[in-house]
Order: sequence, then structure tokens, then C-alpha cells
Amino acid sequence: MAPDLSTTELSTRADRIRLADALPDFPWDTLAAAKARAGAHPGGLVDLSVGTPVDPTPQLGIDALVAAANSPGYPLTSGTGALREAMAGYLTRRWGAVGLTAEQTLPSIGSKELVAWLPTLLGLGPGDLVVFPTCAYPTYEVGARIAGCTPVPCDDLETLGDRRPALVWLNSPSNPTGQILASAELARRVAWARERGALVASDECYGEFGWEAEPVSVLHPSICGGDHDGLLAVHSLSKRSNLAGYRAGFVAGDARVVADLLAVRKHAGMIMPRPVQEAMVALLGDQDHVGVQRQRYLARRALLRPALESAGFTIEHSEGSLYLWATRGEPGRASVDFLATYGILAAPGDFYGEAAASYVRVALTATDERVSAAADRLTA
Repeated sequence: MAPDLSTTELSTRADRIRLADALPDFPWDTLAAAKARAGAHPGGLVDLSVGTPVDPTPQLGIDALVAAANSPGYPLTSGTGALREAMAGYLTRRWGAVGLTAEQTLPSIGSKELVAWLPTLLGLGPGDLVVFPTCAYPTYEVGARIAGCTPVPCDDLETLGDRRPALVWLNSPSNPTGQILASAELARRVAWARERGALVASDECYGEFGWEAEPVSVLHPSICGGDHDGLLAVHSLSKRSNLAGYRAGFVAGDARVVADLLAVRKHAGMIMPRPVQEAMVALLGDQDHVGVQRQRYLARRALLRPALESAGFTIEHSEGSLYLWATRGEPGRASVDFLATYGILAAPGDFYGEAAASYVRVALTATDERVSAAADRLTA
């Protein structure tokens, strides 16, 4: 016999079921018609809408994964000692973090998982403000809504006045715009958040790909003054090492916050598989493969940018990351349709907020042959 549930219990259960209703529609589902139109091109589809790697995973990572394939026991949520040392070492060597210890690092099952669950893992909820850029990766808002927080898109923190956010997201180089914030601006935003007791989470997943400016981590002394309190830096091997299929990310910074995240993640079973941990150790210790991948993206960018400009697009920002942020001064959906007639699929700016509605994001994450085909079509 089914249990007798009170009206209050039924209402509570219904409220929980409606969490999905509080989230935006999954945006990629709205591109089906444009994708079909682009796919009908005689030369085939050139999909530049999604930033998923297409180049091979470095053999160094594959070998490490295979060598650790016999992993019958449960791995550590914290990551192995070797992995935590590798994450701290990478941030120290590559990003100039000073005084960062292994205990201030924590692996995550890809960076998107961490972005989406960070407000919840921090214990934030109704009444807490989560601030993120006006043109932004949608998961910042999704994470706020999952936790029941108030999402606040904002580029100029000073306009918030007396409002005191609980969490401030930074993203440089930006997805989708490719904007790289200058050191002085990063330092200003960090100082503003610290004065108000807000935690700063800096999404630095595209940091290896600066083209016209050099990205800087919030953990660099020029930004944080050598003090990591109130700061988290989020990193990923998805783009850097073509490891998106492995789900390999990590976070580092404030020792107390990292310890709290670890405590909650242990209970929640948020554990990275041991073979993936070993692949991360190998790849974080090697920069040569990153240099090879940089050259691939740089060559594709050199083809696509002038081709888009010849087709009437203006490229804005795009100093870094794996995208070109383009506009023809029309609604982004119209630009998507325009490109689809050439067999090219791009992401409309409205995926990334109201402020982005007149733009499209064009990814460099297609094969050399497909990028060349797109450039030829646009310039023919």
C-alpha cells in the first residue's frame, strides 16, 4: 500500500520536481532547423557552433590512462597526492601562483560540473546574489538557479551599489567573447569583491589561448597580492589537452573554501576516476603538446577571421579563447541563417545573454579541412 502523504509533503515534493522549470531551455535544441539547412549544402556541414575539441588527445595522456586502467578500488575525492602536486605545480610554473600548496587544489569532473554546482556546494541559496558577466557561459546562471540564488548579470560591479553578492564569477579569456581582462581590471574586481566579503571564482579554462593579449590568473600576486583568501581559480584540460571526453578539471585557491568543497564532495560521491587522474598528472607536467595545439588554433583563426570580415562581419574582442565574436549589426539569429546558406553553423549570441543578441560565436574547433572549406565559401 502506498504511504499516506500529507498535503504539505505532496506540495514539497511537487516543488522539488519543478526545479527544471526554473532553468532556461537547453539552448542547443533551438539550432535544429539551422543545422539541417547548413547540412544540405553540397559541400557538407561545417559545424562551428560547439567548442568541442576535434584534434587528438596527446599520446602522453592516453598512455597514462591505459597504464592505470586496472583500478578496482575507489579513488580519492581529493585526488592522489601526485595529482594535487601536479595541479599546484602547474599553477605555480605556468600562472605564477606563489605559495600555493597541494592542499589548496581539488579535481572536478570537468569544469562545467563545478561551475553548475559551486553555489550549492558553498551552501548558498535564496537571498544570495551570484554575479557573472552580461555576455556569459550559460552555466553561471544555471548554477545560481539550481541553488535558488538570484542571478545578476553585471559587467561594472560598481553599479551594484550597496548590494553584497555572495559569489562573483570572472571569465578571462571569455566564453563567448574572447575578451581578456587587463591585470589592473582583474585586480580592481577582486578588490571590490573582497571589500564586500564575496567569494571570487575565476573561470580560466581558456587561459592557454591568448592571441592578442596575455591572460593572467587571479592567483598571480599582481592580482591577489600573494593572498589566496576569497579566491578560486577554475581550470580544465578539455581545451588545453583535448581531454573533454575525460572530464578533467580542477579548482584551486582559498584553502578553507577548498577544504569545505572537498568535505561536501566526499559525501556526494563527486569522484574523478583514477585513470583520468593519472592522465592529468602526465599532461599537467607537459607544455609541449599545448604549444602544438595553440598553433593549430592560431592557423584556423588566421583563415576564419578575414573570411568572416569579407562576408560583412565585424570581429569584436576575440583577443583570446577558441572563438571569434562576430556581428553584422543584425539579430544573431539572422546571422546564423546567413551562415547556414553557406553550410556553416554558428552559435547565436542570445545563448549567452540579452546583451549578446546581435552576435554569433564562431568556434575554431573544427578540423583544418572544415575550417578551410568555411573560409573558401565565405570568400568565394
